[in-house]
Amino acid sequence: MAATGNQRNQIADPMKTKTGKTRLGPLGLHQLEELLSKTSRPKDKTKIQNRIRIIKSRKDFVAAVPVVSS
Repeated sequence: MAATGNQRNQIADPMKTKTGKTRLGPLGLHQLEELLSKTSRPKDKTKIQNRIRIIKSRKDFVAAVPVVSS
């Protein structure tokens, strides 16, 4: 058993797994980059970088265009 304690007493959080890890799937590119800068574990950084790579490789992904003021 990976989780400890009584699972019925936990509050359901859709952004966490039952063991308390953060779900990366529903996060956007900007959120993933913020999470990457906050984390210090190499294993977590690798997971986040892989998720960023997957998002950028999608054919419908369009990078944010910087606003140029004249």
